[in-house]
Amino acid sequence: APASTPRRKSRQAYFTAPSHIRRKLMSAPLTKELREKYNVRSLPIRRDDEVRICRGHYHDREGKVTQVYRKKWRIHIERVTRDKANGQTVPIGIHPSKVMITKIKMDKDRKALLDRKNRAT
Repeated sequence: APASTPRRKSRQAYFTAPSHIRRKLMSAPLTKELREKYNVRSLPIRRDDEVRICRGHYHDREGKVTQVYRKKWRIHIERVTRDKANGQTVPIGIHPSKVMITKIKMDKDRKALLDRKNRAT
């Protein structure tokens, strides 16, 4: 059997990944209902998806994704914000693996992707 990729190289590849690869790495699981409907376990997250946070301080909050911040590996979700000392509100970054997609923003590319993934089963 081939030797496994060294930890250093795996981590280097992850942290220096370009945007189009980060898209895939920033995938989120689907809810049970969506999983049964599309036969797909997870999808790369995108801007207008609706998600439920499953882990951390904000768990069980639902909202729409307002930004996918690939550079910081985080997504920003509607109403998940905090107030700074100067009164400014800033969004809190949540890692996409800690959320669950509850509603998919459909367009033709997304539809094609789901069909493609589904055919593999």
